[in-house]
Amino acid sequence: MLTYSFLQHYWCFIVALLGALLVFLLFVQGANSLAGSLGYTEEGRRLVYNSTGRKWEFTFTTLVTFGGAFFASYPLFYSTSFGGAYWLWMLILFTFVLQAVSYEFQNKLGNFLGPKTFQFCLTLNGILGPLLLGGAVATFFEGSNFIIAKDNMIDAESITPIISRWANASHGLDALLNPWVLVFGFAVVFLARILGILYIINNVNDEDIRSRGSVRLIGAAVPFLILFIAYFIHLLLKDGFAYNDAGIIFMEPNKYLHNLIDMWYLAIILLIGVVLVLWGIITEVLRGSRIFNFQFSIFNLGGIWPTGIGTVVTVLCLLLLSAYNHTAYYPSTADLQSSLTMQNSCSSEFTLRTMFYVSLLVPFVLAYIVYAWRAIDKKKLDKEEIKTDHAY
Repeated sequence: MLTYSFLQHYWCFIVALLGALLVFLLFVQGANSLAGSLGYTEEGRRLVYNSTGRKWEFTFTTLVTFGGAFFASYPLFYSTSFGGAYWLWMLILFTFVLQAVSYEFQNKLGNFLGPKTFQFCLTLNGILGPLLLGGAVATFFEGSNFIIAKDNMIDAESITPIISRWANASHGLDALLNPWVLVFGFAVVFLARILGILYIINNVNDEDIRSRGSVRLIGAAVPFLILFIAYFIHLLLKDGFAYNDAGIIFMEPNKYLHNLIDMWYLAIILLIGVVLVLWGIITEVLRGSRIFNFQFSIFNLGGIWPTGIGTVVTVLCLLLLSAYNHTAYYPSTADLQSSLTMQNSCSSEFTLRTMFYVSLLVPFVLAYIVYAWRAIDKKKLDKEEIKTDHAY
């Protein structure tokens, strides 16, 4: 039975899944941020850029789809966040547009800026993209500075019926002043680097890059684990934004810990995701070690897949923790009752029901993506390919 409540939860799950897939696809940014140390030589850097250049469209398309799904299913969030915190989102979009331009023009004839300028832009996107996206996700738990005034829509004297507005002039950049937002943002940066290193090791047929990747992997994994564990402990201990059946928002001590207890199945899935992330990292480090190379030679699939799947599962669970079980997924620090929930910010039942039937086509789209991905990666990238006309 497609009840309104089911449709709200369903589309929350879909949006969260798109967000989780987006975090996984940030391996493009992660690898680009380390291209100089992974590639070391000009030829090596081009190998890295050509490897990620095969996949950057997937990341950009998923980002746009994520925003579109949020707009269609939860339009009040879209108008509040994308319309109010526009400096934060404009910076995110600018870095991704800069990435697309840099791929195409870094080695074009007539490039008077030189390849290094565009390579610097790719590195900039590799750091700022994950940092700002991670910061935006952290506001689902930490809150944002906005005010909702739905009465403006029915106020006959209102000249400009604006529903939501930002409570200060920073328009989203104030989130970066919260140290816990930065902790989560940098955790995403190092996670993207882990995924990028694992992808390059699996995708590039170059022993020098692979050997350097194993060393860089440890350097990215250690700070990621420190930052992620610190934020996760903070999340479980902090007060959360809850609401009752009447829609009244209130602060509940240890809200997100209670969510994990109440939704025990999410806790189990979250644990599985974390184990998969660690499994992929550890097996890749051991596989790259000369001491353990023989014993662990059975792990030939590559660490990118267990770590990638674990990333999607973990991020999905975290995003659902921010919205399910009577939790305000976009809390307001300026006015508690302005906080957004699945109930007070979603589209109409008719819209959600119509989109539900359209979403049944998603498996066919995913099947095409899998087919295209396998076709692109059928042959591992080597130095011969960067000599072709289609190389970045």
